[in-house]
Amino acid sequence: MSSAEFNTTKPPLVLRAKQLMSEWWSELVYRHSHKKDWQEVIDEAHLQQFQSIHQNPFFLAAKENDVASIKKLMICPTTDIFEKGALGETALHIAALFNNVEAAVALIEAAPDLINEPIVSDFYKGETALHIAVLNENMRLVQELIHRGADVFSTRATGECLRKKRRNLVYFGEHILSFAACTGNEEIVRLLIENGADIRAQDRHGNTVLHILIFQTNKISSCHIYDLIMTYDMNENSRIPLDLIQNDKGLTPFKLAAAEGNLEIFQYIVNKRRINQCLLGPRSSCLYDLSEIDSWAEDNSVLEQIICSKKREARTILEIAPVKQLVKLKWMIYARHYFRFLMLAYILYIIIFTLCCIFRPLKLRPDNATDPRDVLLYVKKDVQESYITYSDHLRLVGEMISLIGAVVILLLEIPDILRVGPTKYFGQTVLGGPFHVIIITYSCLLLILFMLRITNSKGEMEIMAYALVLGWCNVLFFARGFEMLGPYVVMVHKIMFSDMLRFIWLMTFTVIGFTAALWMAYMTQDPSADPQFGDFPTTFFVQFELSLGLLDIPLNYSVWTPNIVKVLHAALTIFGFLLIMNLLIAMLGDTQTRVAEERDEIWRGQVVATILMLERRLPRWMWTRFGICGKQYGLESKWYLRVEKSKMYATKKLHHHVQAFNDEIIEPDSDKSCIEEMETTKPPMNRSSFNAESEDQCMNSSKSLKIICKDSQVPVYLENNEVVNECDV
Repeated sequence: MSSAEFNTTKPPLVLRAKQLMSEWWSELVYRHSHKKDWQEVIDEAHLQQFQSIHQNPFFLAAKENDVASIKKLMICPTTDIFEKGALGETALHIAALFNNVEAAVALIEAAPDLINEPIVSDFYKGETALHIAVLNENMRLVQELIHRGADVFSTRATGECLRKKRRNLVYFGEHILSFAACTGNEEIVRLLIENGADIRAQDRHGNTVLHILIFQTNKISSCHIYDLIMTYDMNENSRIPLDLIQNDKGLTPFKLAAAEGNLEIFQYIVNKRRINQCLLGPRSSCLYDLSEIDSWAEDNSVLEQIICSKKREARTILEIAPVKQLVKLKWMIYARHYFRFLMLAYILYIIIFTLCCIFRPLKLRPDNATDPRDVLLYVKKDVQESYITYSDHLRLVGEMISLIGAVVILLLEIPDILRVGPTKYFGQTVLGGPFHVIIITYSCLLLILFMLRITNSKGEMEIMAYALVLGWCNVLFFARGFEMLGPYVVMVHKIMFSDMLRFIWLMTFTVIGFTAALWMAYMTQDPSADPQFGDFPTTFFVQFELSLGLLDIPLNYSVWTPNIVKVLHAALTIFGFLLIMNLLIAMLGDTQTRVAEERDEIWRGQVVATILMLERRLPRWMWTRFGICGKQYGLESKWYLRVEKSKMYATKKLHHHVQAFNDEIIEPDSDKSCIEEMETTKPPMNRSSFNAESEDQCMNSSKSLKIICKDSQVPVYLENNEVVNECDV
């Protein structure tokens, strides 16, 4: 499987069961009501529209741009100018759909009220002729409609085909301005804004035009339109900038770009907010705005969105400055030490619980065994007998520590479940996924164990066994604190919840089928002649062992055996062991290869998830806010992180080698080489990103910062050609 195919791999079936059941039930209800699929309904509606256009002379004239026929038909008393088509459209909508300006003008002149008439069908409800003209980028028609009174402020397209749903291919919002922004046509956007379009309008999801740009596939044009709209917003002098308005999920456009994994727009916004401090040869120094990025200041930060996102592309943002530098500072200076201390504390805790289980209160069995197979010697003591001696009191301390630890774990886990949601909290491997299930189950088992102990009830041994297995398995959670081990634990998750589930699914039904077939022969035999096939459950277990290759074919050659038994045993060995087991081995190798390809990405995601977990659970006084407070140095009341970047000379060397072959010496542009920066992904540049005036202002505003970092006798560290001064911490 290629890397591109792996990027679109869905979560395991067990994690999507609830969602799939809901979708299947909705589909079943819809099928029962309409007897058709949604796509079939849409296709049929468009075919009916095509038919109605060609059957109606008025609609056909609008489609063919036949102005003469339109004028003649409007004079006819039987013609209804406001007649609706199969999709609830008027003749003006049809003219706009086929870019027929002359026909549209003729219709508007005859019926001015037609200009703001919306489509009334559920599919495209609320869409006006101006919406269609804007999407078709018909500048001439847009100008005519606006000049003749088209509403650019309040009309909203809310049809089913225009909403943000999985079954719809596009999402343009509801307002005309957002439609224009999604096309990337700057002239139409300017025309709409200058004629009263509201740049702060929000749709049913609370998304502004900037939010909607994040969902578009044309990243370059989205960046240009983003810049254009922000230019108009700065002229309004609003109290809250447009790019800080939140949607219904509490996300600004910046945070939404992180959640959607829109690398280009995210980096564009980051670069637009940064301050270019100095350019010196191959090195550059920048101050990056940490607003909305740093999780120290707010819970719903960019880091939180990246980790909680279901899209793999979101984790690539962790390689972009200043996110990469901020995460590294937090991990290296604080988080890894706290996390490893927490690991040692948990290991000590689980050792105490293990010792309490090993030395649990037992006494000799009071009665004699009557069954020769009964080899039980000890039974548990009553609660009154369990805490008498010094060793009992010492064990009691350990049991209290174990019980208090279980309660604390539940108190820490439950708020995170309510905050993130069960689906994301348990379903995403980066957030811990199965380990949260393990530790919560372990804590619940300890509470059950406590109830069994104080009530003198049976079943304590089984609960202890399960709790011990889960408790020690949870130690693997702390492997994420080590770069060598973290990705391999993720590999175990993927194998368990994808490859193993498929293997168990296939093997279970295979073994059941062969077991039932064998039992048809053995149910007529004497059980004492072959005890391995004495009953159905025992036969099933034997067949399971045989399918895994754990034993030879179990036949009793001293008695007569039906031939069908030999055939079934041989078939199960070939099909179960040779075929399905080797298929599992192949799938495991494929999973290992895929996880190895994204090893670094997994490690970065685990580090960020660990940092966020520690920041939520540790007191604020144990963390230091990273960066520089700009207010102290004449900047805005924001926090900045200073990042130095170095352009390696490998590009120049390669350039000289190429020149040697061409026998031409071309002097490299030194000014340009100073400005270029080595980034993992180069962002789309707007027209004002690196103008000289903005650079001079940045140089003047940051002189004091340069002096401070220069005077501070602290080392700097360089990695991937990026330097972060520790004086910024």
